[in-house]
Amino acid sequence: MPKLCGIDEAGRGPLAGDLVMAGVILKNSIEGLMDSKVLSEKKREKLYEQIIKNSHHHIISFSPQQIDEQGLSRCLGEGLESIQQHLKAEIYLFDGNQTFGVLGISTMVKADGKIPEVSAASILAKVTHDRAIIQASKMYTNYGFEKHKGYGTKAHIEAIKQHGFCDLHRRSFKIKT
Repeated sequence: MPKLCGIDEAGRGPLAGDLVMAGVILKNSIEGLMDSKVLSEKKREKLYEQIIKNSHHHIISFSPQQIDEQGLSRCLGEGLESIQQHLKAEIYLFDGNQTFGVLGISTMVKADGKIPEVSAASILAKVTHDRAIIQASKMYTNYGFEKHKGYGTKAHIEAIKQHGFCDLHRRSFKIKT
C-alpha cells in the first residue's frame, strides 16, 4: 500500500485569523476520524492529541498579512509545497478540487469525510486555527472571535463597522454589508 499524506486546511473563508494547513501520514489507525466540521469541539480536541501521537505531521499557518500580500491561492500553494518538503509520501491527497499549481498533488472533493489521513489533517488544521483565534480574542475583545472564529457573521460585520479592522482582519477580503 503506497504511503498516503492527507492534506486539508482551515480558515480559508473567514474575514480574520490565520489560514492553517496540515499534512498527516498516519502511523496507526485512529478510531472516530471524520471531517472536523461535523465533530464537536471536545471530540476534535481529543482526536487532535491522538493524531499528534500517532502520525507524522506538518502544520503551517499564514497570517492575515501574508494572505493580503500574497493572496489566498499563493499561500495555499506554498502550504502544499511545504507539506511535500516536510513529509515524504508516494501520494499527497488534498481535500477539494484544486492543486494551486503544485505538481504531485492529487485532489478529492470531500476527502475530509472519506479518507482517514485527510480527516486527521482536517482536525489538526481546525484545532490549530481555532486555538489561535480564541487566544487572539483575548487581546481583541470587541469582535467576538471566540464565538464566530473570524467568519463573516452578522455580529462580526457589525463589530467591524463599529470598531474598524484590527490586526487579525484580512483587509483584502470584501465584506458584504
